[in-house]
Amino acid sequence: MMSPTKLSGTELVDCARANAKQGIQIAAYQCGYGDDVKTFSYSLSQACKNMNLTVTDLNELITDHDIILQLGSGEIIAPETESNL
Repeated sequence: MMSPTKLSGTELVDCARANAKQGIQIAAYQCGYGDDVKTFSYSLSQACKNMNLTVTDLNELITDHDIILQLGSGEIIAPETESNL
């Protein structure tokens, strides 16, 4: 759901991270910046800087945890019993 106002600070970083997989245009839109990708990028850069995060690309906000959650529908491989390893 698109934010009715331009997000800033940690809210902006969280929203951008949640939408990073869809690309910068959708992330900007969802964070309340509409089609203004330039202002979104600058605001996100400043928010990351204030949080002591070094981010040069939107995709850097996607963590390994996000990737694992996306792949979470995989098959679990485990022994049938404790003695049958």
